[in-house]
Amino acid sequence: MNILLLGATGMVGSRIAAEALGRGHNVTAVSRSGDVPVAGVTPAAADVSDVQRLAELAGGHDAVASALAPPRDGSDPVKPFLSLNQALVAGVRGAGVARLVVVGGAGSLEVAPGEALVDQPGFPDAYRGEALAHRDVLAFLRTVDDLDWTYISPAAEIGPGERTEEFRIGGDRLMMDADGESRISAEDYALAFVDEIERDAHSRKRMSVAY
Repeated sequence: MNILLLGATGMVGSRIAAEALGRGHNVTAVSRSGDVPVAGVTPAAADVSDVQRLAELAGGHDAVASALAPPRDGSDPVKPFLSLNQALVAGVRGAGVARLVVVGGAGSLEVAPGEALVDQPGFPDAYRGEALAHRDVLAFLRTVDDLDWTYISPAAEIGPGERTEEFRIGGDRLMMDADGESRISAEDYALAFVDEIERDAHSRKRMSVAY
């Protein structure tokens, strides 16, 4: 497959790039500078908010993968991140590419019916803005009915680790292990992410990944 990847310079995006390359896919990685620290990808420079430029880059690809993250400069990230993802959808739509797979957040996962993790007492203030920004993006995607999108939430804790190939796939509920922890390595998340690009098993849905 030919995959256009946004956000390949980040922890998760770089692992998605490596996973896709390892399976023989062609990956074009977009960053503002055009510099991507992943050997084997085709680099491209673009501002994702430039809808026309994004549409030009996405043309001819089988799927667009987004590992974009909300701003982390101390400002409120909710509106800027939603605007960025609205531009993303417009660019994908303008390119005539049907498939869009998005790295999501865990804060919108439910701990009980109708009760999101981000709304629970004790949710870390440092991550609240980012969680709310991701939640608004999911709500927006659920209004998009002309693209084959999938939103993939990680576990509550995600970080560098091992590629174990042993994890669970869920939906809107927060998954925990036998010790009551919700975890996934970035490597296994990337594996599940590329699986979904290939299999298209959760069209116009949110899926989640955890041990």
